[in-house]
Amino acid sequence: MLTFGTLLDLVGVSRKDVRLLRHQDTRYPGHPTPFALWRDDRERFERYQETQGVGDAPDLRAPIWASFVGMPRKETLFVGLYSAELTGLLTEDRPHPVTGGVEPAGSCHFYRLTPRTELAEYAGRLWIKWGPGYRTWIQRGDRKGKPIIELRRVFGDAPFPVFAALILNLSDLGSIPTSWAAALSATRGIYLLTCPATREQYVGMAAGTNGFLGRWMEHFATGHGGLKSRDPSDYRVSILETVGTSATTADLLMLEARWKDKLQSREMGLNKN
Repeated sequence: MLTFGTLLDLVGVSRKDVRLLRHQDTRYPGHPTPFALWRDDRERFERYQETQGVGDAPDLRAPIWASFVGMPRKETLFVGLYSAELTGLLTEDRPHPVTGGVEPAGSCHFYRLTPRTELAEYAGRLWIKWGPGYRTWIQRGDRKGKPIIELRRVFGDAPFPVFAALILNLSDLGSIPTSWAAALSATRGIYLLTCPATREQYVGMAAGTNGFLGRWMEHFATGHGGLKSRDPSDYRVSILETVGTSATTADLLMLEARWKDKLQSREMGLNKN
């Protein structure tokens, strides 16, 4: 079986010198995921990697990091090899690479990272099987080889599906392609949230200037709409009906009520009105 460890062997990188890092950060709802940072703003992604928790230092103690990002449906994408050197605590406040707030001095360790040329041609093209231990986001390169699932010719986003075919997890919103985000932001209408765990559903209306995406990001960030009792990332979202630019709020309210009646989301769901 061809594994990521096999590739390290082929380019002369010792597996014992490597730590595998899988970045899939859910601490900042409503902000870009590590994958979105890597895809859209490499400089911010590099700053995101540079600071790590003080308690993670023993696990990160290796001269080389192999960086991966978590993708929707728990997929894992390789994004590069780095030489890593711990310099100590962060010496001064700086903008937080994800939220734009403040990353305080002394709150984390700072690592000097230098991109390596080995395997650089596979960044954004190589997909591996991480295994069931997704919470163990730091792993040793000499423990498990990590089977290679796919090697694509080029990195690229999947085309946007028709609105009626779109189904997403709320937790995947930060990773959708920019073209998808643009389409969803420009479109209004009626949508459905479902919880696979409880089998409850919620019919909602996207009427704001940021369309479906703005409304769904609000759900994920605040739990609005009856989601507060559970993790919003548990929910799946789909589009029931879209409307044109001439549709009024009254038109949308009528459509929303009709869909609530059709799906009985008041009687057997999370809609309270």
